[in-house]
Amino acid sequence: MVLGLAPGVRGANRTGRPFTGDHAGKLLYATLLKFGMALGDYREDPHDGMELIGVRIVNGVRCVPPENKPTPSEISTCNRFLKTEFKGMAGLKVILALGLIAHTAVLKAYGIPVSRVKFAHGAINPLPGGVLLADSYHVSRYNTQTGRLTTEMFEAVVREIRSHLSGPLQSNSGNDFPAPSPRRPSRGS
Repeated sequence: MVLGLAPGVRGANRTGRPFTGDHAGKLLYATLLKFGMALGDYREDPHDGMELIGVRIVNGVRCVPPENKPTPSEISTCNRFLKTEFKGMAGLKVILALGLIAHTAVLKAYGIPVSRVKFAHGAINPLPGGVLLADSYHVSRYNTQTGRLTTEMFEAVVREIRSHLSGPLQSNSGNDFPAPSPRRPSRGS
């Protein structure tokens, strides 16, 4: 599962598919495609035929927040929906939290005090039930244009996640796709 913050005004709220039509989707979907977690082509259109493979994308907050940043009360209000998402995914193995807000929402949904598991880009922490929480800076335009998050940094997190997922991923259409061979980052990554 990839967990974002909230629907974007220019992206998912307009197109109906998370991260589609906004800058953040470019890096997210290119990376999912590269690591065999999506199939097809991403063209910023929900009808482009791209299919997620073994991945579900959801947001910690369900409504477009003011100033494009969810408030603590919105996160709390929507957390019950996130808990329901987690419970409905019996085979959930990894949650990729995009940013501190998503990380905090996951911990809240699992009933874990935020002080016990600090957010750190690239960190992977165990959650109850054998699920792993992987952290990345959000794939936002701001983070990528300021260099806080580079393509290489994001790919390294997804590569590490992929190494924890053995065997083929299940597509939404029921086809199995083999896991790509894991590539280890070079020392300079």
